[in-house]
Amino acid sequence: MTRIRVDLNISLDGFATTTDQTPENPFGDDWGRLTRDYTATRTFRERVLHDTSGEGTTGLDDAYAARYFDALGAEIMGAGMFGLHEHGSDPDWRGWWGDDPPFHIPVFVLTNAARPSIEFANGTTFHFLSATPRAALELAVDAARGGDVRIGGGAETVRAFLRDGLVDDLHVAIVPIVLGRGIRLWDDLRGLEQGYRVTSEAAPSGVVHTTFRREAV
Repeated sequence: MTRIRVDLNISLDGFATTTDQTPENPFGDDWGRLTRDYTATRTFRERVLHDTSGEGTTGLDDAYAARYFDALGAEIMGAGMFGLHEHGSDPDWRGWWGDDPPFHIPVFVLTNAARPSIEFANGTTFHFLSATPRAALELAVDAARGGDVRIGGGAETVRAFLRDGLVDDLHVAIVPIVLGRGIRLWDDLRGLEQGYRVTSEAAPSGVVHTTFRREAV
């Protein structure tokens, strides 16, 4: 049965985005702090960096990183996650990930700018569409062919799907840093926990993995 999933890193004060980017440092130092325990895992190094050396951390953080990629059939992301906020006028822009994106599945990019689909040899295809969360989800579920659908980000895209009650499994990795500004995941989501079974596990890294799971009907 297809489930709709979200995995997101947030700070102790609930921020899922950072604000210290500069032209010289387009991701900023805070983004590295927010994602450092995920990007240190063996799974991330293998799946995203294509590092087959076996290097990287194992344990609880790596177990959640592996679940991030497991059993997926399709993904939905916002224009910013694909990079259209910086490269929207470049018709040759193919995303942040080069010629071997780590998805290997159909990806639906929500945008107001029409663009032709982009297909990669590894099975990744980016489709660009202007649609509501529910309409985009119908397309993604059909494309997933029984696999799960991940709402990949960014934070505003995730919040839109949460507000519409469309997420079955929400995993937040709460990283022990304070950002103080950005986009907060929880704003306007009062009572979100209702209807979910909530569990938490603490990793040696200090990250607390909290999962909201809606039981299958």
